[in-house]
Amino acid sequence: MRYRCVMGINDVIVPIIPFNNAPHIPQKEPYSLIYTPQMIISVFWLRLYGINYNNKPRMPPHHLILFLHSLAISIMYMYIKGIMGRKNRGMPKRSPSRNADPTCFSCTTFNILAPIYKRLSYEGRACRESAIRAYWLNRNEKILYLLLCQRSSIICLQEFWVDNQELVDMYDKKLGDAGYISFKLPRTNNRGDGLFTAVHKDYFRVIDHREFLFNDFGDRVAQLLHVEVIAPFAQCRSKNIYREMLIVNTHLLFPHDSSLSLERLRQVYKILQSIDDYQKENNLDPLPIILCGDWNGSKRGHVYKFLRSQGFESSYDIAHQYTDADAHKWISHRNHRGNICGVDFIWFLNPNKYRKLLKTSWSDAVFGLFKYQVSRASLTDEDAFAFLKAVSNGDHITYTGFCEALRQLNLIGKVYGLNEEEIADLWLQADVDGNGVLDYKEFQQRIWNPMWSYQIENPIRDQEDNMNSTRVTIGLDVKTAELFPTETENGCWPEDYSLSDHASLTVMFSPIRMTSSRLNS
Repeated sequence: MRYRCVMGINDVIVPIIPFNNAPHIPQKEPYSLIYTPQMIISVFWLRLYGINYNNKPRMPPHHLILFLHSLAISIMYMYIKGIMGRKNRGMPKRSPSRNADPTCFSCTTFNILAPIYKRLSYEGRACRESAIRAYWLNRNEKILYLLLCQRSSIICLQEFWVDNQELVDMYDKKLGDAGYISFKLPRTNNRGDGLFTAVHKDYFRVIDHREFLFNDFGDRVAQLLHVEVIAPFAQCRSKNIYREMLIVNTHLLFPHDSSLSLERLRQVYKILQSIDDYQKENNLDPLPIILCGDWNGSKRGHVYKFLRSQGFESSYDIAHQYTDADAHKWISHRNHRGNICGVDFIWFLNPNKYRKLLKTSWSDAVFGLFKYQVSRASLTDEDAFAFLKAVSNGDHITYTGFCEALRQLNLIGKVYGLNEEEIADLWLQADVDGNGVLDYKEFQQRIWNPMWSYQIENPIRDQEDNMNSTRVTIGLDVKTAELFPTETENGCWPEDYSLSDHASLTVMFSPIRMTSSRLNS
């Protein structure tokens, strides 16, 4: 609709929408032509002076200046809001999770995609985001905004760009001002990225902090925080309740091919062994453990089964009542190949859950990997037994035949393959009667169908010998768990999400009272 407007010296054609014909503007729009104060003033002047119908007076020059000023501000406001609206797609319109419940604390894990790894096309050439300061700065400011909106009690980040001091200072400053104490750990061999863990001072007192360096070819590391819960939760007010817990943050190797499955299992073994060593070193009774991170593997993988065999539970799956078979219900990552899957977990273990011997779980995991490899060749259990005893004399498997089979499956003979000590431990686990050979029954029990026990009800013998009393301690109960962006909860990856190639996972835990056994000192 066009009207002739007479404005003093010049006649100007300006499109104006009369108020009585103004279109409906959806409430979801953050800006609107008639919602801006400057535009309202502009339209008012035009209605009063400018529109040359019904013989209205002409606009005085000083009013023309006011009109043009208001119009310019309105156009600029609309332009900026439009740009920001496009840039902020994928940001929450509300905070996805807040510690509104005084009986709970929350934990967030998030792989924030280090700028040194994020691929871009800039001015017609391929580059990494780290080369363009405005890009990585803007994205990380939005990540910080999301974290501050979530206000989690625990924040665990992976692929944190530790080599950029400006970015490190920005996170330290903004999270420090919000009440967090933070710890950073670079990967070994100057890889540029690392881990970042922060806990809120209103909820936790940090007792100790440890750094675990795997010194493997993947240069992987892990952080451990030993904390005491100091928030005045109603269920923890008694002075006799043991309030300590362990928080671990890590990032496992990406499975570029199936030959790396063994190394990924070894990384989990090192983490759990380091936790056990820390507890023994400090003479700690059983206490809650939270494992956060990017595990680079789905619920179908060997790492998942390994952790489940140790009694750990996936908090997101507990909150949504998913089973171990529900691997397709949710996703948290779209990798550089375009594949989507759920790889980010917050595991937890309560102090009243007894774990299998770690070496037993490790052996079961490796034998599970062996079974997977031979099953790919469509071998039955009888075929696999024949494969193992191929170089043996008689109807049994010798140590030599065992080693040769592992070599043919690429489980030994590589830089990241099984070493001699690990092979010997596997053999001892398999040779139940200790006679130096494996018969078909032992093969069935220990290699082909190892007892993957996800819930251990009774303590193992070694632990029973060390127990002498019980104590009241805190445990963890999962209240809620949310992924952001929310589309990932339904197995979809939103194309307009740009914060990272991972979703953030936030879990709300409620401390509960429980009884656990104490270890002899």
